[in-house]
Amino acid sequence: MWRDIRIEQEKFLSPLAAHSADSLGRRLPEEPCKIRSDYERDADRILYSEDFRRLRHKTQVFFNAKNDHICTRMEHVLYVRAIATTIGRTLGLNQDLINAIALGHDIGHAPFGHSGERVLNSCIRKVNPKLSFRHEYHSLRVVDRLSTRLSNEKIHDKRGLNLTYEVRDGIVSHCGENYDEYILHADKMKDPDKIYETEHRSCMPCTLEACVVRLVDKIAYVGRDLEDAIRAEIIDYKDIDPDIRKELGATNGEVINTLVQDVIENSYGTEYIRLSKAKGEALREMIEANNDLIYQSQRIKRYERNAQNALEGLFETFYAAAKNPDRKSRKKHIERLAAFIDEKGYGDDEPPEQIVVDYIAGMTDAYALQTFEELYGI
Repeated sequence: MWRDIRIEQEKFLSPLAAHSADSLGRRLPEEPCKIRSDYERDADRILYSEDFRRLRHKTQVFFNAKNDHICTRMEHVLYVRAIATTIGRTLGLNQDLINAIALGHDIGHAPFGHSGERVLNSCIRKVNPKLSFRHEYHSLRVVDRLSTRLSNEKIHDKRGLNLTYEVRDGIVSHCGENYDEYILHADKMKDPDKIYETEHRSCMPCTLEACVVRLVDKIAYVGRDLEDAIRAEIIDYKDIDPDIRKELGATNGEVINTLVQDVIENSYGTEYIRLSKAKGEALREMIEANNDLIYQSQRIKRYERNAQNALEGLFETFYAAAKNPDRKSRKKHIERLAAFIDEKGYGDDEPPEQIVVDYIAGMTDAYALQTFEELYGI
């Protein structure tokens, strides 16, 4: 009964919105929730997962920050959810789907942010060039394979969150590496069976809701990263081109407000999610300025080397242990790796280098550093 009410409410959405009743479904069939729509249920599964909880101790830009006002990966995710929901509500899109995609889009991020992502990718490719590590694909791997739902049944029977296809596609398609990408349309012809084979960075998500999240991901971080860099005394607002500030605003709040209004004004009643050319160009220029002034700053690069050393050391030690699972060790961290392998029930088709990357990617910044110190300290 209550679920039927949820379905009826979706009839008031835009004709372009994704309706949960039309979902392509889950990989494993399940009895529907008596109250929540499938997309609501997906959002809750992500929100209550241990993988989501650890995001509060993972880097957004500044590593292992002790300042409580510096943005963490979890805060970034919540900002994406808030901004995307505002846009989606006004455009008449499915807020439950937006909520689920936004909450899950970075759930597979490595410790130390994109720096950690690059290190893990380098580590695994040196051992096995056929494998790679990219956070959006690992986010999909987390919700499909690694995250565990607790129940009265055996824990191994609950591997993965078993999310709907639309949420999974939105998660793996969220990463818009093309900074000049400001017009997004839904690719409804994507093959659900090839979700792991598709190059999602070069094609669009299958729903407009996911397109909103993909664009908002950039909107959410560009001003906040600038705000944090100013707080850390790396740059000052005056370091940003006055023309960019005039176009977008001088504070994070102004930037978000400007871009949200522009997205709504240019997307309402269309089959696209888009910014105006002027705002899209200004957003690209601001991201590029952030890259030069913040992400490539000496302060960030110096700590980046510290993070690189730690992750490479972890991979080296754990890879040796994973290749010899029968070798006994009294080191507690090797025992924890063995427990992780047992819990996840890895099969012969999952090589040791993939197992080790799975393990390290789930660590928080502080735990990765602590583990490194305990493994290599004398």
